[in-house]
Amino acid sequence: MTDSSLLSSELELQQQEELYQQLLLQTVEKLQTETPDSKVIRPHPGMCVKTLSEPGKDKVFINICQSNSVPHPPELSREELVELLQLDDPSSYRVPMSLGEPHTEVDNNSQGCTAYDVVINQEFFQKCQKDPLFQQFVILVSVEGLENKYNLQLNREWKVLKNRKFLGSISEQNIRTKSRPVIQELQSEPDFTLFVEPPTGEPEYLIAEIKLPGVTSSRSLVLDVGEDRLVLTARPSLFHLDIFHPFLINQENSMAQYNNGTQILTVTLPVVSSGNL
Repeated sequence: MTDSSLLSSELELQQQEELYQQLLLQTVEKLQTETPDSKVIRPHPGMCVKTLSEPGKDKVFINICQSNSVPHPPELSREELVELLQLDDPSSYRVPMSLGEPHTEVDNNSQGCTAYDVVINQEFFQKCQKDPLFQQFVILVSVEGLENKYNLQLNREWKVLKNRKFLGSISEQNIRTKSRPVIQELQSEPDFTLFVEPPTGEPEYLIAEIKLPGVTSSRSLVLDVGEDRLVLTARPSLFHLDIFHPFLINQENSMAQYNNGTQILTVTLPVVSSGNL
């Protein structure tokens, strides 16, 4: 004979578990709704920079816009900026920015041109407006950001338009709301090796071998593979790696494997094409 009270208790426990799972799911969905990974902003105009694309000499306009929704970069004095610009690689200082898609506009001569919207923190923008050195620095950072994202080559002899704060109309942009690790928290860049397979002829794979001493599990690794970029963050060792490479990669078929014994991460990236992208 089966004790009916035991069956009843088991049924109640099952119902309670189902109710708990349902409430948990509702809570997660609510949190995802209330705290999305990104949000849409409409930035304010700031200044318009005119330059030329290389080698075609086509007109390019950069609308450097401002918004409080973009994080403020780390504090930087004028003396620190001067020292930074004297370094071979001043990219250790990062300016958070949102890079918009290119849009076709018409200039004052009724000729077609391309414009890009770059959004930086409003307070930092105002600081750059007060000091010509900071203004030139933020223009340089914007130019390099657009070059890296859109595989451009832009002339460094730009001109800030005096009577125009933007060209065309400022579009809404979708920006991240969940912050990524900031540069000050990162301890070091890991040792890595890049090589292609086969070694001669047309490359089929780009392989990255990254040494991560002290990382005991792949669970602490966050890897982001772009078409021409590889970004890796490892916690709690706080390694950070951000590599641009001269290949166009098949992101969907890329593979990564971490060896706990050697503590080496091997990333295999199928090459679609190579050259100056």
